[in-house]
Amino acid sequence: MIGKTIDQIKKGDFSEFTKTVSESDIYQYAGITGDFNPAHVNETYAAKTFFKARIAHGMLSAGFISAILGNHLPGPGSIYIKQELNFLAPVYIGDTITARAEVIEVDMEKNRVTLKTDCFNQDGKAVIEGKAVLSPPKKPKE
Repeated sequence: MIGKTIDQIKKGDFSEFTKTVSESDIYQYAGITGDFNPAHVNETYAAKTFFKARIAHGMLSAGFISAILGNHLPGPGSIYIKQELNFLAPVYIGDTITARAEVIEVDMEKNRVTLKTDCFNQDGKAVIEGKAVLSPPKKPKE
């Protein structure tokens, strides 16, 4: 199975992925990456921070964007080339995050697509804004 090839993608195409962030997600991400920043895993410490509670790793939410790009748009076989991210607001345990990727440019000659990549919480507040460049999969040889 391969994702959409360059000739199947057009400006305005989009896909979304939604997930509620759990405490388990945060601990698993910390374990996988080794990022045990107390802002994520220590409630006592986090209560004294600007955020007043533990927050999810920014890259955990950014991973939801990767889920779209690798599984849906363009999908399997795509190669991630570049990702720009601006972290706008914290994500707390229990927040439901919707990642959205929308095609803003298609470069047929270079086999590249540029997508606007954003994440929003359950209140519609932007928590991440960004832009990604990918190389969609090539058509399989017959």
